[in-house]
Amino acid sequence: MSTQTWNETRVRELHDDLVFLYDPVDRVAEHGADPTADPGEGVRQLVTTILSQNVADENTRRASEALFDRYDDFAAIEAADHDELKETIRVAGLPDQKAARIQRALTAIREETGGAYSLAFLDAMATNDAKAWLTDIKGVGPKTASVVLNFHFGKPTMAVDTHVERVSKRFGLVPESASNGRAHEVLDEQIPDELIYPLHVLLIRHGREHCSARGANCDNPVCEKYCNCEYC
Repeated sequence: MSTQTWNETRVRELHDDLVFLYDPVDRVAEHGADPTADPGEGVRQLVTTILSQNVADENTRRASEALFDRYDDFAAIEAADHDELKETIRVAGLPDQKAARIQRALTAIREETGGAYSLAFLDAMATNDAKAWLTDIKGVGPKTASVVLNFHFGKPTMAVDTHVERVSKRFGLVPESASNGRAHEVLDEQIPDELIYPLHVLLIRHGREHCSARGANCDNPVCEKYCNCEYC
């Protein structure tokens, strides 16, 4: 783990070095100019992110397609027979838990809005308050909440998946002993608001292409400058 002190200047240097290695991140190309234009899109992203917990992207895609092909709307998903719902999303893994989490989330949203399946109310809330509202739903952790808040609403909160956590710890951005919840807090404090989304994307790419969990390929200028892991 790097022993150098991290400050805003160094975080910006890391961003620039990752951009040099991988190219700039185009948020509009990935999420559209205004992802909040469809009130239901935030709910769909929350449901899909719950499906994605601890599973590969391909299985998330298959489960999401099966879910939205089978049920006409969010009301039908919330009212679905639990056993039927879990069989529909089984390919995503942990079907019993994820079915319950999805239905709890939809119930919480409907009750909060007085009947609508929309997360638009989160847009007006402070980031910490919006994250607290989401994580009050059993089964919605800080990563799931941060994905929805950052990707959909553009709020400054880092979604820390396994790649972001691993690379951040190897670079010394986050203490090696930090829990995933603490990693979210540290990165939200360390990273300038406008860099949270691009650094999220770039750290994931670096984790996939170079800084893998085992047998990392450290022969690149970013690892040479920032990392001191066992593979360097």
